[in-house]
Amino acid sequence: MLYQLVEKHYPILVEQLEFQGKSLPAHVHREFEAYLKCGRLKHGFLRVRCDKCHFERLVAFSCKKRGFCPSCGARRMAETAALLPDEVLPDVPPRQWVISFPFPLRYLFAANPQAMGKVLGIIYRAISTHLIHKAGYRLKDVATGAVTLIQRFGSALNLNIHFHILFLDGVYVYRNNRPPRFRRVKAPDKSELEDLVQLISQRVGRCLERQGLLEQDTESAWLDLDPAEDTDAMPQILGSSVSYRIAVGPQQGRKAFMIRTIRPLDRPDPGLERVAKANGFSLHAGVSCEGHQKDKRERLCRYISRPAVATPRLSLSSTGKVVYTLKTPYRDGTTQLAFEPVDFIARLAALAPKPRVNLTRYHGVLAPNHRWRGEVTPAKRGKDVKRIPNDEVRSTVEHHAAMTWVQRLKRVSNIDIEVCSRCGGSPKVIACIEDQDVIDRILAHLREKEQDIAPLPLLTPPPRAPPEALPLFAGKDSSSTAAI
Repeated sequence: MLYQLVEKHYPILVEQLEFQGKSLPAHVHREFEAYLKCGRLKHGFLRVRCDKCHFERLVAFSCKKRGFCPSCGARRMAETAALLPDEVLPDVPPRQWVISFPFPLRYLFAANPQAMGKVLGIIYRAISTHLIHKAGYRLKDVATGAVTLIQRFGSALNLNIHFHILFLDGVYVYRNNRPPRFRRVKAPDKSELEDLVQLISQRVGRCLERQGLLEQDTESAWLDLDPAEDTDAMPQILGSSVSYRIAVGPQQGRKAFMIRTIRPLDRPDPGLERVAKANGFSLHAGVSCEGHQKDKRERLCRYISRPAVATPRLSLSSTGKVVYTLKTPYRDGTTQLAFEPVDFIARLAALAPKPRVNLTRYHGVLAPNHRWRGEVTPAKRGKDVKRIPNDEVRSTVEHHAAMTWVQRLKRVSNIDIEVCSRCGGSPKVIACIEDQDVIDRILAHLREKEQDIAPLPLLTPPPRAPPEALPLFAGKDSSSTAAI
């Protein structure tokens, strides 16, 4: 359904913006165009053949974009959930710190990623200093570590840039040329979070004011940004997405339509015990796990790196509106949101990040250049790390790759091309087909072959691909196409 919506209504959005004399940036166009080719055999594929029985599969290419593609987002989530627990996070307790921002700052971070990076540094230093002082040490004697996943989306597909910071729940103490020792600290209480969020809001305000991005007086504060070009449609789309408003069409500027199907929730939320708010900032630190709970740690990593769009919660109403079901109802009883199809496409456009903006950041002892990284991380990779003679010898690619594309394909789509489904042999890639004439001839041959053989049910779940795609391998051992 998501593919059909984009294919049909993305050109309509472009036409409506052109009628207003506006256009989308090049990176947003590339996001949509690449998504429309993702998982499509007619845009190229690999031929994978078994050495023993010569059974073949075709594996389509993927777009590898970071905006809203569900399959590429799921692969990135699986890779992150394997990389962080296995190679980065040591076997010590981590705690998730989630900080969200006022609406104006969400817009600022989307338009100015450099300012977002400076704000993230302020937040990390504030929390790190809090942990060090709480452990009873000075800043120069110990170090902390964290990984930040920058999420750009909210539960309503709105632009909501916020930080999920996975902090090691303690500090590392260096002990006279011996390996650093971890000292855990107690969980923060409500008053500590209130002091922290107040401190963060003040420091962020001063930083943005020094950069000339924020103006404030005794009563209020406002952004001071350079005016955007009249032909640029992104300020309108970003602002509407941040404020839950309709971006295009005759209802432009009005609130998005929300569907309330349950009564408002009157009972207090037990998850708000470790939440503090101040000046539009919100800081939550209520989720943690023990160092030995590897399964829970991996689930936490999957959660903070999840894709933006959950396609099972996407549907169409009888009137043609796009209905998106919330994972958790709002406290006012809202369970669904309804969009006009073109406005839904505008929501997706707001989720596309600018090029060369890193959405995963490493801090402290987990940073690549920290002198203790090789001593505390499971992978033992870092600056000035001495090689152990008996250590397993791996190539440079194996040393740095978290998962191969074959492993990601198996983990995300449950499609295993390492083992032949017929004889159990070892398939190998024999060709990369990108010439359009060759692609058309191969696909035409396979369609003719399908007409002679009655297709059997697919052995694997269908991949993210256009609904009209044909099962290209039918017969005794049917298989499906997938995206790499």
